Amino acid sequence: MFNFSDHRTPRRPSLTPMIDVVFLLLVFFMLAARFGTDMAMPLKLAGSGTGYDGPPRLVDVQAEDVKLNGVVMGEASLLAQLQELTEAPTDTIILRPGKDTPLQRVVDVMQVLNGEGYSSLVMVE
Repeated sequence: MFNFSDHRTPRRPSLTPMIDVVFLLLVFFMLAARFGTDMAMPLKLAGSGTGYDGPPRLVDVQAEDVKLNGVVMGEASLLAQLQELTEAPTDTIILRPGKDTPLQRVVDVMQVLNGEGYSSLVMVE
């Protein structure tokens, strides 16, 4: 009836499907991972804090140019004019981005101001 005397060699399982799954997981986690670090810039929101005193220091950031109190100027002259309008680098400077101004342009202006030591930046709409 049954012949149990024949001994068949056991089949080895194929590792190919397991290796495929491991590589798919590796690719998934590599694509889902966040590379690099986020950069945080200190920024005060309008209306939070004490008050504003001193001469007006309104920097309009446009896509092509920068205006200080409504006067178009370059970044070098902006820094020179801000030195005349501020007593200390901790004085408040108000940034107002234009409607179609890219965010990167605003960040670039903020980095220029931070590089010169202006640490109290307030952004308004």
